[in-house]
Amino acid sequence: MTDIQDAAADAVRTGRTTLGIEFGSTRIKACLIDAAHPATVLGVGSHAWENRLEDGLWTYPLDAVWAGLQDAYADLAADVERRHGVSLETVGAIGISAMMHGYLAFDADGELLVPFRTWRNTNTAPAAAELSALFDVNIPLRWSIAHLRQAVRDREPHVSRLAAVTTLAGYVHEKLTGRRVLGVGDASGVFPIGAGTADYDEHLVAHFDALAPGDIPPLRALLPEVLPAGADAGILSAEGAALLDPRGTLRPGIPFCPPEGDAGTGMVATNAVAPRTGNVSAGTSIFAMVVLERPLAAQHHELDLVTTPAGDPVAMVHCNNGASELAAWAGLFGRFAAASGTPLDDDAVFEVLLREALDGAADAGGLLAYNHLAGEPIAGLTAGRPLFVRTPDSAFSLANVMRAQVYGVFGTLALGMHVLDAEGVQLDRMYAHGGVFRTAGVAQRFLAAALDAPVAVGDTASEGGAWGIAVLAAFRRAVAAKTAHTLGAYLDDVVFADAAASVVAPDAADTAGFAAYLDRYRAGLAVEAAAVSAL
Repeated sequence: MTDIQDAAADAVRTGRTTLGIEFGSTRIKACLIDAAHPATVLGVGSHAWENRLEDGLWTYPLDAVWAGLQDAYADLAADVERRHGVSLETVGAIGISAMMHGYLAFDADGELLVPFRTWRNTNTAPAAAELSALFDVNIPLRWSIAHLRQAVRDREPHVSRLAAVTTLAGYVHEKLTGRRVLGVGDASGVFPIGAGTADYDEHLVAHFDALAPGDIPPLRALLPEVLPAGADAGILSAEGAALLDPRGTLRPGIPFCPPEGDAGTGMVATNAVAPRTGNVSAGTSIFAMVVLERPLAAQHHELDLVTTPAGDPVAMVHCNNGASELAAWAGLFGRFAAASGTPLDDDAVFEVLLREALDGAADAGGLLAYNHLAGEPIAGLTAGRPLFVRTPDSAFSLANVMRAQVYGVFGTLALGMHVLDAEGVQLDRMYAHGGVFRTAGVAQRFLAAALDAPVAVGDTASEGGAWGIAVLAAFRRAVAAKTAHTLGAYLDDVVFADAAASVVAPDAADTAGFAAYLDRYRAGLAVEAAAVSAL
């Protein structure tokens, strides 16, 4: 073994590691890192899953949560043993993160009252509009408080038994540790956070409780406690250890960092937690996070006001639809390759198609692609209909088709980012992460054109949020050891001190081409709306 291999095996053996597990929309990922060198990934594991549309609402069954968690962890443990020849029996700290928002409602006995309602649901429009007006703060449809208020407005039978509401990350964390808490970043997608507090806005809590006194318990009793990054969030219980690792190898007693949302872990994974920094996370959904220097001048329905895991204010442009439609097209071409007798794995198919997109016209040849599998509030759409549109004189080629599909991933995001531009928000750097950026220089280049700003992609881009929550677990360990104090300094001085990143500046022709595409995209939203009505 080399010295590096010996050091990695020793880190695993002694538990000088941290484990991050993130429940994404299509994959549950586990990532083990060296706590002393957080940029060093020691093992990974994953499990594929999909949401279901049941009774008109998007959901995941809770048994799929636990089966997926156990499979992802077992995959990680096998990878660690294969790489380092050491059984994974303990780690230095653990963190859980998940897709934000949604609604998990429980009674006093901890029984789930209705199926988990994910961020993807758009049935909460009346409640979101009511609360936005009441609070003078934009409350998006997917926020947990909008789901709760809508259930009360609709007089759903389960409301009379309601005792607790949480997010997916909060639910998993509570089952593993017994602590009902949320990291402040995840909590900021549940209910507005008070300025400078890292806690729910007390004034707005009072406003909410006054809406329907007696219908439900006081909001503070329903919602989890809020914790900032680095705080003590409990330890792995014996019951939690059995849930995570049914084979019985993992030992209880491991400390946890506060559970976080995927927006917060994306900020950590891209070192975008300081003012004038931002990041774009692309997966099933796509969103941009920009850390603010000052409050925004006005309320905007396109922007959420959330926080970093440390509690600093962030403007979020969240789009319900990200790279899923692009993946569907890649799957189509992958099947064609297999049927022709030259099968390619998924990554190879993406590589070929994305490289082809580089040869497309700067405006995608007049083609348009809408990736709307679900409703898209920023675009004014309550439901989704994926569309590919061309006119008779469009330049219909594979290169233009694929460029239009990648542009379509960034279309709604660009609409929201223009609102931030109008507010005069300044950015020093924008980082991107997510699987679509694994093919170097393609999606990154087109995102730079969409934002008209340089875009950086780091070496950890493809690991994404699972690595980000592992870093937050390492920060929790460092805070306990009194070797770290602030998250920003820890990321700069320890995690990213020697990190490499490729930076792509916007190309003038691409920028002009995307602007022309976006003009057509705006106009074509009428076609998308008609498809929602007609189909």
